[in-house]
Amino acid sequence: MTLEELKQHSSDALSRTEHLGAFLQIDENKKKIVELEQIMSKPDFWDDKAKAQETVQQLSSAKGTIEPFLALRREVDDFAALAELAAEDESFLAEADPQWAALEKHLDKLELVSFLSGKFDRMNCYFYIHAGAGGTESCDWASMLLRMYRRWFERRGYKDEVIDIQPGEEAGIKSAVLKVEGDFAYGYLKAERGIHRLVRISPFDSNARRHTSFASAEAFPELEEDINIEVDEKDLKVDTYRASGAGGQYVNRTDSAVRITHLPTGVVVACQVERSQHKNRAMAMRMLKARLYELEEEKRRKQAQQISGDKAEIGWGNQIRSYVLQPYQMVKDLRTNVETSNTAAVLDGDIDLFVEAWLRQLGRNKG
Repeated sequence: MTLEELKQHSSDALSRTEHLGAFLQIDENKKKIVELEQIMSKPDFWDDKAKAQETVQQLSSAKGTIEPFLALRREVDDFAALAELAAEDESFLAEADPQWAALEKHLDKLELVSFLSGKFDRMNCYFYIHAGAGGTESCDWASMLLRMYRRWFERRGYKDEVIDIQPGEEAGIKSAVLKVEGDFAYGYLKAERGIHRLVRISPFDSNARRHTSFASAEAFPELEEDINIEVDEKDLKVDTYRASGAGGQYVNRTDSAVRITHLPTGVVVACQVERSQHKNRAMAMRMLKARLYELEEEKRRKQAQQISGDKAEIGWGNQIRSYVLQPYQMVKDLRTNVETSNTAAVLDGDIDLFVEAWLRQLGRNKG
């Protein structure tokens, strides 16, 4: 690296960091941390446990945004200092290449969030997994996806809760609904909407034949209270039932599970995680409003496509990724062509390469 290239990289890094700091609202989050810590220092802070836990979560979220940025800023400052030293003594240029390689990698990683500029990208998320046609095979594949995503949530530090789960008749699950809490949960999980295809030797086939199974994933933002979605009670069919599922592994058993069907659209939501029917109904209504809002947004997107002449499908029902375990090992994203042969790692929740590639593609398309 020449001295001029070093100076240019240093200038670019400073500019990118300033842009990122504005997007992440670093100054606002610093003030928020001070305010939250003052609230937590009060002697009666834990009197209201629910409110206290919400405050603790807000503090953790704010710190989780600031701390990676501050670490990046220190790297940028160190690189700028290296440029100044190299201007006086070019022997320091030998350190520039490896330091820039590491800095650029960290910049790219943190800049991913700048692509999450949608109205609800910062929100928590309701995440749905549905087994496709194919009986036990597809139900087992849906349960594998459920495990993969919960492992990924754990890696990212997200909190997830199973809201509703329907077990398969012999194995796996027919469907599952999770509430996922964390910064940009919806922004990241919207990258996973679509059909996921599995090819493997079936463990349920005594003849050890290769089977293809399908399961789908959907993501809907948890809307804030000030988002007004009107739902007429006469348009709702409300059923109550005993919670079913894989026992304590997923949900608390309760006699108060609620299923709501929105008759005009056919949208069905269910919640069985809460102890009371009232709380389950309230949660189900929030989920219903999120799905109805997303339906309206989808209509607007399709209308915009027709006007612009863009015929590409953007619905969640597209096949987005293939997971091939037999006759070879390969997971390939059909939207970005990113692929890996490390199928075990992917199924254990290592899906960042797919999510990040999709976000970068989304960012380039917006640009």
